Amino acid sequence: MNKTELFDRFQSVFETKQQPRCFFAPGRINLIGEHTDYNGGHVFPASISFGTYALSVKRNDNKLRFYTVNFEEKGIIECSLDDLSYDKADDWANYPKGMFDQLKKQGYSIESGADILFYGNIPNGAGLSSSASIELATGVLIEGLYDLKIDRIKLIQIGQKVENQYIGVNSGIMDQFAIGKGKKDHAILLDCQTLNYHYAPIKLDNHDIIIINTNKRRELAASKYNERRAECERALSDLQTGLSIQSLGELSSDQFEKSKHLIKNDTDRKRAKHAVYENERTLLALEKLKANDLEAFGQLINNSHTSLQHDYEVTGIELDTIAETAWSQPGVLGARMTGAGFGGCAIAIVEKDKVGLFKQNVQATYVEKIGYAPTFYVAAIGDGAKELNREGVL
Repeated sequence: MNKTELFDRFQSVFETKQQPRCFFAPGRINLIGEHTDYNGGHVFPASISFGTYALSVKRNDNKLRFYTVNFEEKGIIECSLDDLSYDKADDWANYPKGMFDQLKKQGYSIESGADILFYGNIPNGAGLSSSASIELATGVLIEGLYDLKIDRIKLIQIGQKVENQYIGVNSGIMDQFAIGKGKKDHAILLDCQTLNYHYAPIKLDNHDIIIINTNKRRELAASKYNERRAECERALSDLQTGLSIQSLGELSSDQFEKSKHLIKNDTDRKRAKHAVYENERTLLALEKLKANDLEAFGQLINNSHTSLQHDYEVTGIELDTIAETAWSQPGVLGARMTGAGFGGCAIAIVEKDKVGLFKQNVQATYVEKIGYAPTFYVAAIGDGAKELNREGVL
């Protein structure tokens, strides 16, 4: 949708002539550092140009009315500021409701309701973090609409709290952080334990970052995600019988190899191995990018996928087909799954003049093996969540 259509849709849906304010929160990709965030390790995400737009005007009563262009058939979903409890019937609207709920509980003054229209151009179920994008779009909207001053790290933490406690998905802080603190043409090296971070310029020269959507919905992701987290917590608990550590992210691969015998269960040991080695790869990736060693950076990306496939077991045939096909294509530096896994997306770093051939060959192999086509997107790395003027909507 273009910007005029979006503003017109708002006025039509909510039967108003008022001009809404417009806010945006991106989606994110994670270049490397997968399933390390809740293990106290490092991640290396970047916010992308796809995301969630939220248009809103304040109301004179206590009513919140939510509408999304993406699920028009669900119509307007209403609730009151006096009752922001989770309601399964409210479906997707529980994400913005949760932000209102948590910010009110934190003592922020939200004195009246609002009409809010959402539009997201992140592919549904792709694993590019549409839920955190909705949370942070709502967060900056509440901040702007009600003239609040909310520390950005605190807003990010509130977004995570909505995901964990209100929605019930036991996820780490990476998604909300990347979306809340994103910066154009930069990735963020983030220590998920301390929240120390710094920006790293992404200079891929004559390469593009290609997002490949498997077009397989990630039905398994939430339940398996919680299962993997429990396995890592058990491994950590076993390691703590002999080591003074608070998280798997504190261990080097050498330290892990010396102490892995403490982990009683073979599966838990594999999960912990991935968390430790992936954290190390992520720190190495930053060094290689700083040294402009793109070949080595690409190899680390490939190694990440292999570990996610064999040690963490979260890939599946669709993601493996894409990654393994990509590795054999000309002009590809590296490729791997990104996100929670079990469908969703992969990323590949491809020479600009080989992108057309890359798409053609990967699609042909994928269709032959899986039976339907993937979708390709070229990712621009953009800014984090913010208010837009009307001209900057889309």
